[in-house]
Amino acid sequence: MSEQGEGEASVLDALDEAEKPRGGAPRALPAALPILPLKNTVVFPHLPTPLVVGRPSSIRLIDDVMLKDRTVGLVLQKDPAVDEPKQGDLHAVGTAAVIQKMLKFPDGTIRVLVTGFERIRLTRVVRSDPYLVAEVGLLKEEIEVSVEMEALVKGLQNQVRRVLSLMPIASEEIGVALLNVDNPARLADLVASLLIREAKDKQEYLEILSVKERLHRLIRQMTREIEVMELGSKIQKDVQDEMEKGQREFVLHQQLKAIQKELGATDETEATIEKLQQEIDKAGMPPPAREAAERELNRLRTMPPAAAEYIVGRTYLDWLIALPWSKQTEDKIDLAEARRILDQDHYDLKIVKDRILEFLAVRKLRAESRGPILCFVGPPGTGKTSLGKSVARAMGRTFYRLSLGGIRDEAEIRGHRRTYVGSLPGQIIQGLRRCGSRNPVFMLDEVDKLGYDFRGDPASALLEVLDPEQNSTFVDHYLDVPFDLSRVMFITTANILDTIPAPLRDRMEVLELPGYIEEEKMEIARRYLIPRQASENGIKPEDVIIEDQALSLIITRYTVEAGLRNLEREIAKIGRKVAMQRAEGGTGPVVIRPTDLVSYLGPERFSREATERVKVPGVAIGLVWTPFGGHVLFIEATRMPGGKRLILTGQLGDVMRESAEAALSYIRSRAGDLGIDNRFFERSDIHIHVPAGAVPKDGPSAGVTIATALASLLTGRLCRPDTAMTGEITLRGKVLPVGGIKYKVLGARRAGIRTVILPAENEKDLHDIPQDVLHTLTFRFVRTVDEVLEGALQPPARKTAVPRTRAARASARAGAAS
Repeated sequence: MSEQGEGEASVLDALDEAEKPRGGAPRALPAALPILPLKNTVVFPHLPTPLVVGRPSSIRLIDDVMLKDRTVGLVLQKDPAVDEPKQGDLHAVGTAAVIQKMLKFPDGTIRVLVTGFERIRLTRVVRSDPYLVAEVGLLKEEIEVSVEMEALVKGLQNQVRRVLSLMPIASEEIGVALLNVDNPARLADLVASLLIREAKDKQEYLEILSVKERLHRLIRQMTREIEVMELGSKIQKDVQDEMEKGQREFVLHQQLKAIQKELGATDETEATIEKLQQEIDKAGMPPPAREAAERELNRLRTMPPAAAEYIVGRTYLDWLIALPWSKQTEDKIDLAEARRILDQDHYDLKIVKDRILEFLAVRKLRAESRGPILCFVGPPGTGKTSLGKSVARAMGRTFYRLSLGGIRDEAEIRGHRRTYVGSLPGQIIQGLRRCGSRNPVFMLDEVDKLGYDFRGDPASALLEVLDPEQNSTFVDHYLDVPFDLSRVMFITTANILDTIPAPLRDRMEVLELPGYIEEEKMEIARRYLIPRQASENGIKPEDVIIEDQALSLIITRYTVEAGLRNLEREIAKIGRKVAMQRAEGGTGPVVIRPTDLVSYLGPERFSREATERVKVPGVAIGLVWTPFGGHVLFIEATRMPGGKRLILTGQLGDVMRESAEAALSYIRSRAGDLGIDNRFFERSDIHIHVPAGAVPKDGPSAGVTIATALASLLTGRLCRPDTAMTGEITLRGKVLPVGGIKYKVLGARRAGIRTVILPAENEKDLHDIPQDVLHTLTFRFVRTVDEVLEGALQPPARKTAVPRTRAARASARAGAAS
């Protein structure tokens, strides 16, 4: 067993040995050299090295060579765990050395100081007992004299200077001695003994005979060591500076406390700071938010409370502390209970309810499921907002509603930066603070009414909020730290989809609420509206009884809507008048009959005028879709003397004007087949008008209605009063599909229409319409305008025979004049 001794004395001895002049003949090697195996030490030539010898065979070897020439071969073992190594257990290259000193210790071990003088290679083992004796060969070093060699030596010396400058504990004598070694081989071996730490790396270096290669290798390794030492020095300096800074801040804080104590403001300020610190500890913030809070609190410690920046920092800390970083409600999803709640709060809406229950079922089976963003689309008053409240109640979550209508500033969503006076977080963060939970049901109402201007585009800011893959790291400009929105259940509402930007619409799953038919409105009024208005007006539900026929008249003659808001207003009027009767001393229930409606609600506001409007040729009934639901639309056409002029009125858009021109061109191309004079347009002007002229109108779906009105005008055939239609036409008479079929069909049903003409490709859109509605209507699916005219126009009237005699003709003219 052997180890290399470390210490300044041994290093200086090695330098002295390296500086000694190498005069005289080189030491001769015997034919057979005793081999001392080394476990973890490599001895370089010309460098004294202390060794510890403990193996019995090695001690016997030392005793024998001390009586002779003290020459021994030092070779590193391949595996230090081998106690009695053979030739195969030793490296082939070692060092021939001379034992300078020997000292025996009481524990039986021997300390020796050896000095290597040549590299040797083991060729053959002569004897293995009691210790190894082997034949060895002398290895010659390859030293060349060149400018490159001088440059390598100077480069290594410069690096030695740099290393010594980075080692404050290094002795100045060592540095001076290292720089005075002029033999390249000796300098390389000496630096290697000091620089290389691992025994296997030293063995690899020992086997290199080219001095130039040794210098290259040492310079590369020295460069890396210098980089490591410089980095370590920098780290140590930074740590020391940080410690000094912390000590300095501690002293300054203590001084500040003393100053504040003298000023009499210590107790209140310190109490506030300590309270904020406790609230930060309890808030459960994630690391980024905690770091921001601690940083701001440290700033407050150094500020006087009267400073303006103190108020800003205190407000910022209050927001960070108040947010529900870790507070959330536990989902209690019971599908049977959820179904009961939805049925209790809303009548019908089966498709929407089923989709909500599917959503809740997925959440029950996989709680971490993010799921889609639901978007309820439908006319006003159809129950979109109340559906969101029912979902929150079914899940046991808090509910928050944010109206987006008219918001034009992006900062309303993302917040204002703290550099602005009076800045605050955006509405998303404000809503979460009011909820006190990080997983509420958050309803973004009227998402289709967002605007944008020079202050930014709020819809673009919502792209991240409504993206389950991104909103887990939502950063409000005021907070400037990420907040996890992935646990929030966002629900949006809209009246129409067209005004919602496509990227935002793509992030949502649309559920349509098309509106209610008369029977559904009556049932909802009985279950919800009448009891609610009775309660709000201070009377009991049994105090007011509205007969079915009266309620039907309120729905059809006093309101025309897809939703229920106007109906509830009319019921509220009745409730207020009944409440006034009760306040004046009236008793007993009040029964509202059809004849009583005028006294309670005034004269009728709407009438089903389809039959009256189509009593003359040139009037056709179309179907339109607006944000307020589906309605019927009358299109009128008239003819007057003139020449080839088409007049369009009624606030029509470009698309609708083009549809009118296409319809006229088609009718002119089929004039002969329709029994119309081919030259009618040369002697006439055609005027097409769409009533309700104050309301802008556009879209291609009125094409078939315009064509029907023109055909009715020019052929003299009346349109069927119970038939309405929709569809786009082409110049070749094809009928193309259009949108909003569900809304249009329900609008036709409310208007008393019995037959609806639809494009054949829209037949699939009837799937989502309630069966009760489909059974009350007759549908004609068409592919050409000819099929439309066949179903929409009444048969031509029979012509009366013309009298043959002059007297008879005169009598007929007289009768017509009367």
